[in-house]
Amino acid sequence: MKILVYGAGVLGSQLAHVLVRGGNDVTVMARGKRAEELERDGVVIRHVFQFRTTVDPVRVTRELKAEDVYDLIFVVMKYNDFPSVLPILANNRSTNIVIVGNNADARSMQTYLEDNSPVDKRVAFGFHVSGGKRHKDRMMSIGGGKGLMVIGALDGKILPLLDQAFAKAKYKLDVMKDIDAWLKSHLIPILMLNAVSFNEERELKKLEGSREQLLHMIGALDEGIAVLEAMGIDMIPRAQAKLIRKHKRLLYLLLKIYSMLPVHKLVAGSYGEIEAMDRAFTDWKSVTKVPTPHWDALRRDFTIL
Repeated sequence: MKILVYGAGVLGSQLAHVLVRGGNDVTVMARGKRAEELERDGVVIRHVFQFRTTVDPVRVTRELKAEDVYDLIFVVMKYNDFPSVLPILANNRSTNIVIVGNNADARSMQTYLEDNSPVDKRVAFGFHVSGGKRHKDRMMSIGGGKGLMVIGALDGKILPLLDQAFAKAKYKLDVMKDIDAWLKSHLIPILMLNAVSFNEERELKKLEGSREQLLHMIGALDEGIAVLEAMGIDMIPRAQAKLIRKHKRLLYLLLKIYSMLPVHKLVAGSYGEIEAMDRAFTDWKSVTKVPTPHWDALRRDFTIL
């Protein structure tokens, strides 16, 4: 199958690795130094927990032209980068698109693609469950050996080609009936965990892990659920909401341990992405008028969001 992975960062590289190993004809969209690295070395990934390094040759393109047709396009980018890519995707004649990553407004993205494309678009949304960071000329991955993507379509009809793309890959697709609710639910813990992760220079810092900070983090999670509920959205998975509201002592312990480990640096988002997600959450708060004192305290005392 002819597949384009649009985005050559950590998660895009991980997905390209999986798809190549699954026997697909994979092209990676990249520019500048990253494109040169991929052409010279292929996709090089250091799998931290598996203690191994993989190298996969891929085709490289620096541009998605209107006439370029792929069976599937996976757009793996940061949330704040999606708006600049949508016009390019809309203009392209490929039909099947999977938008992968944090996403607060999947429906408006799909509407844009449907309204502005010369061909019918079949769109799905997914989240590649992994993490990592760039280290010199390679990607450091903390993803599991088999890999997982939570995926779904807003109309509930998943793209038929997805099973074929991953048929020979060691990778699981967790099909979610209400992917929009899942993505909005996922935004809450991601936004909270990252809200205390940047200093005034927008550089990643170590979590403080103080009692005051952790209590505000737990309170902010509860407030996030309340905002979703006011929007008519139940948090998915429900077990996550139960942990936040019914097992606060356990959650406190888990966050305390998390604050002590360096792994948070491998799952942290970029400042620009967190800033964009915060704007979306602020819009939700404005519409629902749900009070969020803990969230406001986090923003005031521990972040510059």
